Amino acid sequence: MLAALFCFAVLDTTGKYLSQRYPVGMLVWARYLVPAIVLGAVLWPRMRRNLLVTPRWRLQIFRAALLAGVSFLIMGGLQRIPMAEGTSLFFITPLIVTLLAGPVLGERITAANWLLAVFGFSGVLLIARPDGHLPLLPVLMLLGGSLLYALYQLATRMLAPTERPLTTLYYTALVGATLSTLALPASAHGSMPGWRDGLLVISLGVSGMAGHFLLIRAMAFAPASVLSPLIYVQLVWATLMGWWVFGDLPGPSAVGGAALIVSCGLASAWLAHRR
Repeated sequence: MLAALFCFAVLDTTGKYLSQRYPVGMLVWARYLVPAIVLGAVLWPRMRRNLLVTPRWRLQIFRAALLAGVSFLIMGGLQRIPMAEGTSLFFITPLIVTLLAGPVLGERITAANWLLAVFGFSGVLLIARPDGHLPLLPVLMLLGGSLLYALYQLATRMLAPTERPLTTLYYTALVGATLSTLALPASAHGSMPGWRDGLLVISLGVSGMAGHFLLIRAMAFAPASVLSPLIYVQLVWATLMGWWVFGDLPGPSAVGGAALIVSCGLASAWLAHRR
């Protein structure tokens, strides 16, 4: 799980670095095309059509489309926001999942869950608008990405009992590559990367594929209630990478907001574990 989160932090940092010079659409396209090619080449000779066969193909496509939307919004939002603040805003996702689990999955939502969500959102406000230094549109993109990612996690829960993990992983790459290819003409104005940046573009697909594979393997060894508190380690790595690559360190208000979001998320995970 920790290795998966490290891969996701590398993915976000590399995407932010490259988005300063290349269109986000092209970067998202590479992020999905690479795993689609690699997974197809590795898995198709062994699994053939079983790789794509699923009785719940509509939900598979919907889930993968959600993640593709997350990639566009998060990479676009991080383009203009420091890593630590951007990652902290994205971590409102576990609280959104808790609230949506009631109407979507029929889970019981308590008053404590609602209270934690309110406090968590106050942490978002503390990060985003304490002095108006963060542009509003990227903040809204990151919060929109959090909502889509929450829906993606709920779809993953619904698929997990019946679907083969490799089929789910391949649908994620294939649908993401297809949708980002449709959006690629809008990125035609960008310049072609040189060989060094080209390797970094390819690494987007490698780190994303490795992160999701490691996440699936982690969930095969331990329940989600055990693993979910670990996701906040990614915030530490995002802060360190943001400082190392971009020279950005979060201010006091951002640190306070992140601490509030993390505390509420951990408390929510503890309540779920008790139930």
